[in-house]
Amino acid sequence: MNVIHPTVHPIEVPPVTDAANNAIPRGRMKDMQGTPGTPGGLALRFFQFAFALVSLCVMATTIDFPSVTAFRYLVAAVSLQSLWSLTLAILDAYAILVRRRFRHRRVVSLFAIGDGITSTLTFTAACASAGITVLIGNDLNDCARNHCTRFETATAMAFMSWFAVSPSFLLNFWTLASK
Repeated sequence: MNVIHPTVHPIEVPPVTDAANNAIPRGRMKDMQGTPGTPGGLALRFFQFAFALVSLCVMATTIDFPSVTAFRYLVAAVSLQSLWSLTLAILDAYAILVRRRFRHRRVVSLFAIGDGITSTLTFTAACASAGITVLIGNDLNDCARNHCTRFETATAMAFMSWFAVSPSFLLNFWTLASK
């Protein structure tokens, strides 16, 4: 059997040029505030939880919210949002305490998917509740019998929760896409 073995010949090393000396060292990108495991991320999670909890409490204290499907949907959506935000706030606080960041692809994708689902549910529930609140208040002029101010407050807090979860979703999705 004839096998050809390559021979290795020494090659001169090219001289180091100025372009190689001025090259930017490659390193890890710093964590942006708002991503999981940063103080900004913890603040966003706190505001998501607080606004969703206020919306839930205001809507649950009204007597006649179960009579309208959109209001029941709002209670369900902000309940899920508050549980999700509280869970991730606890994880963010733990990550800050042990000085670790969430960089694993599966963890970041779980956060991005969860934020996307909960933000979509919260937004759609807030929009549906806003439509019913406008119908009751402006079109039917029935605010004397209903709790329009409470409905408006709960809907506004749900929108505020959505405003707080949107940057979390976008930053998680961007982090996931950049890996």
